[in-house]
Amino acid sequence: MIAPMSKSKQTKPDVNPSIKNKKAYHNYELVEKVEAGIALLGTEVKSLREKNCDLDASYGRVEDGEIWLIGCKIAPYDRGGYTNHDPLRKRKLLLHRQQIKKIRTKLEQRGFTLVPTKIYFNSRGLAKVELALATGKKQYDKRAKMADDQQKKDLRRAMKHY
Repeated sequence: MIAPMSKSKQTKPDVNPSIKNKKAYHNYELVEKVEAGIALLGTEVKSLREKNCDLDASYGRVEDGEIWLIGCKIAPYDRGGYTNHDPLRKRKLLLHRQQIKKIRTKLEQRGFTLVPTKIYFNSRGLAKVELALATGKKQYDKRAKMADDQQKKDLRRAMKHY
């Protein structure tokens, strides 16, 4: 008879896998964040659970009173077969009409960009996208932020020795 593995040796799968858009934090100044649902196909959900997604070149666009996620690459599910999805298809984001109206006015009037910052699964297992209204950073702002971060890191390192 084989003894069952102890609980400490079992690997626990990631309950809520999330995919982050690290470039968004570097290239944009994020002003306001909104959570939206996302309409996915079955193989897309399975691929997202394996963290096979790229948000780097993606953005949100308002078309005909709906918000669409464009440029988000969700890799085809490796065991999907003929039912697999198109990796670069437009995906509809699920928001209330008032939220869409508010986002549309900000995009038109103030020159914001709608950038996805992360995709994750909530406690009920539904796929969600965190969108941010963002303004683009200038090159000198990026350099100043990197220099400031480096100074803070050096200061923490120096304080650690004392």
